[in-house]
Amino acid sequence: MLTVVIAFTVNILVALAKTVAATVTGSASMVAEAAHSWADAGNEIFLLIAERRGARGRDGRHPFGYGRETYIWSMFAAFGLFTVGAVVSVMHGISALSEPEAESEYLVGYIVLSIAFVLEGISFLQSARQARRDAARWSLHPVRYVLRTSKATLRAVFAEDAAALIGLLIAALGMALHQITGSAVWDALGSIGVGLLLGVIAIVLIKRNGEFLLGQAAQPQARSLMLEHLLAHNEVQRVTYLHAEFVGPAQYYLVAAVDLVGDAPEHDVARRLRNLEAQVENHDAIVEAVLTLSTEDEDSLTL
Repeated sequence: MLTVVIAFTVNILVALAKTVAATVTGSASMVAEAAHSWADAGNEIFLLIAERRGARGRDGRHPFGYGRETYIWSMFAAFGLFTVGAVVSVMHGISALSEPEAESEYLVGYIVLSIAFVLEGISFLQSARQARRDAARWSLHPVRYVLRTSKATLRAVFAEDAAALIGLLIAALGMALHQITGSAVWDALGSIGVGLLLGVIAIVLIKRNGEFLLGQAAQPQARSLMLEHLLAHNEVQRVTYLHAEFVGPAQYYLVAAVDLVGDAPEHDVARRLRNLEAQVENHDAIVEAVLTLSTEDEDSLTL
């Protein structure tokens, strides 16, 4: 939540500054950057809603909780980034190619871009710090963790902040080449470049959110930890089947087949299974656990 709030505050300030600079300079790249920041600011509202609504616990209507709602609102944010940020930037760049506008007040544009880079850098450092901390738990590179994580809001903020920093460099390059060569084509190409960058980021975010909505299996590291925890129970002799699926950010639905110690009567085995399920569900990450009995011919899973 802190990461999203910081990103929202930064994007509002940056969007206002870029809008003023775009009006003063007439730069196509600056217009693209203004659209980018307004899209990001709007997206943070969707991400704030995603954090709040996805954090609700399970109830009678939603036995797995509301975690998947995080991906729905994050999907809206990704579509917003694509339509408002990418499409507007590309269209404005194409328009500037056919009807170039003379720029003025380059200094204003450079100052605003520099301030925006600092502010966006603060937001990016916050999301990068969280990504590094979480990635260290799984021994993953932060970028790889961001692509794989079930935390949709962290992925969105990290990707948008990284795109914002790259986009600022593209916009500055477009303005500089316009100033040096006197050709507005470079500035227009800068606007198109920003739009294409946002389009790629949006498509990646849409794809990942869609995969989690369809049903994403747990990563091998998390699956191994679950198997280890099951085998650690005194009543579990072996595990022959284990499936874990995301039902929200860092939340799983677990199905497993276990062989219990001893050869107790059926009614006693059923009671022991229910007690074991309750113990497994005490873990914050397990929303629902369903355990069945293994058959003698099934192979045991090993760590």
